[in-house]
Amino acid sequence: MIKEAIILAGGLGTRLKEAVPDLPKCMAPVAGRPFLFYVINYLRSQGIEKFIFSLGYKNEIIEAYLNEQFSTLNFQSVIELEPLGTGGAIQLALSKATERNVVIANGDTIFRTNLQKAVTFHDFSNAGSTLLLKPMKNFDRYGVVEINSDNLVTDFKEKKYYEQGTINGGLYILNVSNFLAHQFPEKFSFEKDFLESSVNKSTDKEQKIFGQIQDEYFIDIGIPEDFNKAQIEFATTPPNLKTIDKSWTLFIDRDGVINHEKKDDYILNWREFIFYDGAKESFQQFSQKFGQIIIVSNQRGVGRELMTEAELRSIHRHMETQIISAGGRIDKIYYCTSTDNKHPNRKPNPGMAFQAKADFPAIDLAKSLMVGNKPSDMLFGRNAGIFTVFTATTNPDVAFPHPDIDFRFSSLADFAKAL
Repeated sequence: MIKEAIILAGGLGTRLKEAVPDLPKCMAPVAGRPFLFYVINYLRSQGIEKFIFSLGYKNEIIEAYLNEQFSTLNFQSVIELEPLGTGGAIQLALSKATERNVVIANGDTIFRTNLQKAVTFHDFSNAGSTLLLKPMKNFDRYGVVEINSDNLVTDFKEKKYYEQGTINGGLYILNVSNFLAHQFPEKFSFEKDFLESSVNKSTDKEQKIFGQIQDEYFIDIGIPEDFNKAQIEFATTPPNLKTIDKSWTLFIDRDGVINHEKKDDYILNWREFIFYDGAKESFQQFSQKFGQIIIVSNQRGVGRELMTEAELRSIHRHMETQIISAGGRIDKIYYCTSTDNKHPNRKPNPGMAFQAKADFPAIDLAKSLMVGNKPSDMLFGRNAGIFTVFTATTNPDVAFPHPDIDFRFSSLADFAKAL
């Protein structure tokens, strides 16, 4: 598993100035959110838990956004006081890296590869660096990267028109110690002074540059044409609830949605667990409608040693028994007992959704609903790419319409009736 990423987000965005004045390129609004939002959550979906942001131009805008929108993200920042080039920016960020291998990503590009597949290849090849390569046809905006039968990079071709070829997708896996051993100057280009100059120059395999081709979704919003294209491709429209079928997944929070919540306290045993009216009966309707039904719950009471994990599991066994008796089902219950708000599985961090996706490959997060009673539940949904349903049981004053809420109901039972 690879768990740490550097996001290069210091660019001026010169070619986007007309479309997006006075903003760093990664903060360009796409479908109502800064593009950086999608970059971060794609990387989180691939198992990344620690982030280092390499910032420069208008860094204060990016830092303010991260501190507000991603306050529970485990991240650090480095700031270029003057432009250092892509290589210098990476080198500066690596001073804060703690892992043997890191992912390097661009704040204005998304290449939705399978990163763990790439890391397996990177480790098996004992590579110093691995480039993720995207096959393309009929293009002139990018140069071509050539590899041999062993997946070693053999050449970088200049930008011109190509009928087909593989391009550098702007996503790299880097062995930290091998890269730093080069002792580069403070300012340099990662692409020109490292990648291109290193091809066929070393007999040491650990210094070799490899490439892996993955034909997955790719977009670079660096020019107005693709920036406008992203507005369409990242836009989402909430579904008609009446058309939900078995291809959809339902994620549900527990306390305050299925059962009455204890204000400023925890449900410590089954005696304290009280279903909301109609809640357990709602699962009969959910079972008929949804392919998977998943519970996702923060349970910090265990982490605070107010109850044991065995007691928590006992509550869940009783809850599930009651729901089955009412004609419903639960396919799996995920919970996070950590007291650390930056734990990747603690909502609003989306780790439990990605864990469910790994356990149930049929889950399509773009065809999923998250039901919760707190803003953090709604942000969990947004971070995971899930549509959201707010139940106003404990927080009726939350504004609606709201950018993180797609549907609002007074209770879980009312939501079930709407299906």
